[in-house]
Amino acid sequence: MKSVRCVAPGELEFATRPAPGSPQEGWALIDVAHVGICGTDYHIFEGKHPFLAYPRVMGHEVSGTVAETNGPAGVSVGQEVIINPYLSCGTCVACRNGKPNCCVSIQVLGVHRDGAMCEQILIPVANLLPADGLSPAEAATVEFLAIGAHAVRRSMAIGEGRALVVGAGPIGLGTALFARIAAQQVTIMDVSAERLAFAAGQLGFQVIDGFAGLAAEKVSEATAGAGFDIVYDATGNSRSMQAAFVYVAHGGVMVMVSVVQDDISFSDPEFHKREMMLIGSRNATNADFEHVVASIRAGKIPVDRLVTHRTTLRDSPRDIALWAHEKNGLIKAMIDVRGSG
Repeated sequence: MKSVRCVAPGELEFATRPAPGSPQEGWALIDVAHVGICGTDYHIFEGKHPFLAYPRVMGHEVSGTVAETNGPAGVSVGQEVIINPYLSCGTCVACRNGKPNCCVSIQVLGVHRDGAMCEQILIPVANLLPADGLSPAEAATVEFLAIGAHAVRRSMAIGEGRALVVGAGPIGLGTALFARIAAQQVTIMDVSAERLAFAAGQLGFQVIDGFAGLAAEKVSEATAGAGFDIVYDATGNSRSMQAAFVYVAHGGVMVMVSVVQDDISFSDPEFHKREMMLIGSRNATNADFEHVVASIRAGKIPVDRLVTHRTTLRDSPRDIALWAHEKNGLIKAMIDVRGSG
């Protein structure tokens, strides 16, 4: 089968490799349809991912068709599916408590094990969700949108609170969309004028320009000095994450959607006087995937606006290398695995 591997940082290879064969019990063989390109994939290409062994087949935002099954019912041959790429052990403390998204031994497709930038992949049946009513491209956006849906659920916030999403990349925009669906009053902050224009013009959000070091003043101005009830940081930038503590209103919540290698520090007096909650949000669960699917079906998510760039499997090594550095107009790029090439 055809596949794309990141052989080493900065080196992508389009080649033919052996097909995965028949599935073991409880697994299914999937013909891959579309694969979304994530910030994680760009980090792998650039050699910035801390927990990765090369070579690696990337790709964890995946839609496809069931080609063969072995074991428990739930999906059938020919069915269009969405892949939950977080393979959990099922026995650790997190899994026993219904949190497979933060399994102690989690294996993420395209990171800890080979992913879906290829024509076929083997997946546990438990990690497949029906894609009924979604196009293959829409189905491949569900994973990244589920990250935002999970973050909003993690906030434990009731609707109508004022929410600030820091970072207008794909994860931030997804978080903002699901915060709006949860009836939160959403504002997005970023330092990119282009991304802010997209968030305002294409998605209808209020925005704050965080450039020039005046973010705290602008947050105060936008909230009459009170701060935001919920702050989601989706920047992947430690300085931004640390700065965001002062954006939170007294009694408010901060959700760290992104993760960085750095230590994060904050003023304990500022933290305590707010009696604020600090919440981590990691990956997503099947419940979040199902919420995203229902929202797309209901027309609440403008997928056609979010998917801005498209390529084929054969052309993806060239295009990923380009898009890793040239991000003008880029929100979400998609590989059509069944397309020409």
